[in-house]
Amino acid sequence: MTDRSFLFVLGSSRSDGNTEILARAAAEQLPAGVRRRWIDLAGLALPDFQDGRHEREGWTAGESEETLRQATLEATDVVIASPLYWYALSAHTKRYLDHWSGWLTAPGSDFKQRMAGRTLWGVTAMADHDETRAAGLVTSLHHTAAYMRMRFGGVLLGNGSRPGQVRDDERATIRAKTFFEQDAPLARFPHEETA
Repeated sequence: MTDRSFLFVLGSSRSDGNTEILARAAAEQLPAGVRRRWIDLAGLALPDFQDGRHEREGWTAGESEETLRQATLEATDVVIASPLYWYALSAHTKRYLDHWSGWLTAPGSDFKQRMAGRTLWGVTAMADHDETRAAGLVTSLHHTAAYMRMRFGGVLLGNGSRPGQVRDDERATIRAKTFFEQDAPLARFPHEETA
């Protein structure tokens, strides 16, 4: 596992929030030789994605976007750490994933080919104890992995609304200890699983 490189993409609007606390608890369990890089999307000057797929000029990546693209390509494992906001990914996280569309279609891009076989993980803290409320977030990440032909390690769910409250979620703390040890199968869309 030491040849792996984890990119933790923090998508909260609050630093040191419950989702980040849970992601860091899981990251602590990785072997010492595993590289870890943390990028806080709230601290990046990442513009909204401009879809230039059908325009001659296309889209020129800014410095923050290029830094993020390179960090994504360098990682064997991408961990999306997004709180559950209105039953979905945060706006920061969605903006990051929207930029994947541009990276897919940039002239000479091999983004999809390079991401294939890597692993996508999720970590989220939510105010509700009913974990089925996170189904939209889980489906979004799973389908992103399936489209990219990536592996999907699932989503580590924790409960917490007030700052630091996730530390009181014993089930999440136990799951965090082995989260990155679990099997991450190749993600497939539901119709592909039955075919």
